[in-house]
Amino acid sequence: MKKCLAFLLVAFSSFTLADECAVTIESNDMMQFNMKEMSVPASCDTFEVTLKHTGQLDKKYMGHNWVLSTTADAQEIVNGALKAGPDNNYLPPGDERIIAATKIIGGGEQETITVDVAGLTAGEDYTFFCSFPGHFAIMKGAFIVN
Repeated sequence: MKKCLAFLLVAFSSFTLADECAVTIESNDMMQFNMKEMSVPASCDTFEVTLKHTGQLDKKYMGHNWVLSTTADAQEIVNGALKAGPDNNYLPPGDERIIAATKIIGGGEQETITVDVAGLTAGEDYTFFCSFPGHFAIMKGAFIVN
């Protein structure tokens, strides 16, 4: 009986930890994310982000991506978005300031990426955002490693 209980506790704690190391964020045709903050436990080796576009519009008109950078670098990355264009997912190619990013998706699509948490610093100021032209002002939030 004790072994069974111990097994269930270990299995449940692993399941709980896995849930803490993954999140689904939704975007829509109103140019919005459904969250303004993500909290990532430093105990996670990796953090899985699934971006889901709940809208109907094609990515040419209302595309969204999920990009992670330090807050200090975010605006400069966005400044290069239009020049980078849709073929580069509105991200400057090879920009080392981009920690992680999904491709641009349209209504009904989703994209999952994995962020290497080991490369992040607890207490650093990180921002997630959409780099589609004109979206950064509204579609951004804090990415907190604790």
